[in-house]
Amino acid sequence: MQMPTKPQTGMMSRPTVARNSTFQWWQRRRTRNVWLKLIIYALLLGLGLLFMIPFLFMLSSSLKDPQEVWRVPPSWVPNPVFWQNYPYALAQMPFLGYFRNTALLVAGVEIGRLLTASMTAFAFARLRFRWRGPLFILVLSTMMIPFQVTLIPQYLIFKNLQWLNSLKPLIVPAFFGGGAFYVFLLRQFFMTIPLDYDDAARIDGASYFDIFLRIILPLSMPVLGTVAIFTFMEQWNDLLGPLIYLNTADKQTLSIGIAMWSKGGAYPAVHFFSHTMAIALLMSLPPVIIFFLFQRHFIQGVVISGVKG
Repeated sequence: MQMPTKPQTGMMSRPTVARNSTFQWWQRRRTRNVWLKLIIYALLLGLGLLFMIPFLFMLSSSLKDPQEVWRVPPSWVPNPVFWQNYPYALAQMPFLGYFRNTALLVAGVEIGRLLTASMTAFAFARLRFRWRGPLFILVLSTMMIPFQVTLIPQYLIFKNLQWLNSLKPLIVPAFFGGGAFYVFLLRQFFMTIPLDYDDAARIDGASYFDIFLRIILPLSMPVLGTVAIFTFMEQWNDLLGPLIYLNTADKQTLSIGIAMWSKGGAYPAVHFFSHTMAIALLMSLPPVIIFFLFQRHFIQGVVISGVKG
């Protein structure tokens, strides 16, 4: 009579081998993903530092002695730190007056663009009227018209209105739709909001204005923040518009002020490159602060605006 043989303890069963091979494959994939993320982060960090070089150069130059800026080889860390560049530059240049004019310009354009662009986008996104599609295409087609084509007619219009040498030519156009790009951006976001909200509000007796003010706008804070940041950056750094319409020094903005300062023709006092970098750094701080404070809303608004066409 043959006795049953016992299974050999040194041999692994097939399910065990399969589990081990699956675990090893998962471990290799996890290691590969970790290395891939490290490479991506290293590239992003390198590119970030590369783009930070101009800002770091501006910061370093603004704190150097005027005679040490162009020393070869250059040094990134000022030694000694020359804080006197900032009070000297602010004393020689009417920085606060330029800052006030720029702030008024940005605030006026922000109000006009956010108000009218959101109302126009609401009409194209939520209302049903004849020729809505062709009219929207017509609005988008205006983005193809170069700014230089309409520059002379606009200047003649504002000249006849006696608006030259004031902020009106720079602010009032923002109250007429706010721009085709911003209408498109807001309209794309509004179309992602379900129409059930509108139907429920109309059942309760709400008008279109109530729907726009109490439902659409509160749900659209990310894209409104995006439009606000775009507008702030555009108007804060604008040079061509103020250069065309503003003539006297008391009406000029920071962009014109720093351009005149760098040329040196409008300021009799002696100033050097380090003083120019100090003014440029002070001018660039507000946009940087605004972006870092609202970058979450900025990215969210840009991403969500392209979800639905």
